[in-house]
Amino acid sequence: MNKLISVLIDTNVVYTYLTEREDVYLNESRQIIYLCASERIKGYIAFHTLSNIWFIARKVPSEIRRSWLFRICQILTVVGASHASVLEAIHNNNFPDFEDCLQDKCAKDAGCNYLITTNIKDFSNSEVHALTPHQFLELLG
Repeated sequence: MNKLISVLIDTNVVYTYLTEREDVYLNESRQIIYLCASERIKGYIAFHTLSNIWFIARKVPSEIRRSWLFRICQILTVVGASHASVLEAIHNNNFPDFEDCLQDKCAKDAGCNYLITTNIKDFSNSEVHALTPHQFLELLG
């Protein structure tokens, strides 16, 4: 039996999917979430992505935000990083953004094959190979 490809989906991809905001990756974000929902790939979301989305969408009524978070947690498995991984992230100067380093650590701790993000330039030093939604779908064929 083939092992499912597993991916950690970055905040920006999840947010685009949930809000259907105009974004160059909107259709690909939908396709990736659908692949996770249909269990063709195993999808993960970092624990802190939930609070990031809550904050980013703070002008949206809380009932709507709660429904978004519940819906995405029905599709993606929420993961965190170990204490040791968080300490490594704190001391890692190779990421311009600490939050991106945490995404990478969560992806690594979950054993993901890929990290799907719209900002691959910020993941040039990641331990888990980062791809845009488009690149990932091309890889799947």
